[in-house]
Amino acid sequence: MATESQGQYVAYTFYKVDPAWRRLPVEERAAGKDAFADVVEDFAERMDLRAYSVTGVRPDADFFLWKITDRYQDLGELGAALNGTPLAGWLETPYSYLATTKPSQYTKARRARKVAPKGSPYLVVYPFVKIRPWYALSPEDRQRAMDEHIRIGAEFASIHNHTTYSFGIDDQEFMTVFECDEPADFMHLMQTLRETEASAYTERDTPIFVGEHMDIRAALNALDGSSSRVEA
Repeated sequence: MATESQGQYVAYTFYKVDPAWRRLPVEERAAGKDAFADVVEDFAERMDLRAYSVTGVRPDADFFLWKITDRYQDLGELGAALNGTPLAGWLETPYSYLATTKPSQYTKARRARKVAPKGSPYLVVYPFVKIRPWYALSPEDRQRAMDEHIRIGAEFASIHNHTTYSFGIDDQEFMTVFECDEPADFMHLMQTLRETEASAYTERDTPIFVGEHMDIRAALNALDGSSSRVEA
């Protein structure tokens, strides 16, 4: 079991289906989706595991999994189990991100904040990197800039921040993640934050994904449109 100082591991794995998969017989596609969903549902009993669809929104991904666990090994074990399903042979993983929790240096918290999903209908996910001059600022200057950032974020009550840290364990510095009730609300927040002092120290904050929360079977059915068909 993880200690409070160690925090949680948080990962996001994005999948894109090969279009040729849609030409398989319906029964074969259904069996492949069922096997993949069975694995996800089994692992959801031992870790927080949620599915989000980006079908029809992003050209480079169809769905992703949000994974939260105290055990780093859970991530590899889940990946291996999913690789053993028939559907895995038709899936690419164009993006995969790893992060962990720790106490924020800009709040009074002394323990890593637990990532506790609210169950909002949408999740906005993107990797984030600051330019190096940010880290050369004095602690007082950084605190002042982040105080402004935090104050503006608090004005958008329907948006919940789940930012985590990737220093040394992935290519980005942070995984910036927000649950929201409506994607347009997040757009207004981000437009407002562009005018803040801290925003000037952004090096990279793309690609950005807006996922719709749904159970894994619904997300997989969107791959071939079976969820939108009406039986005669």
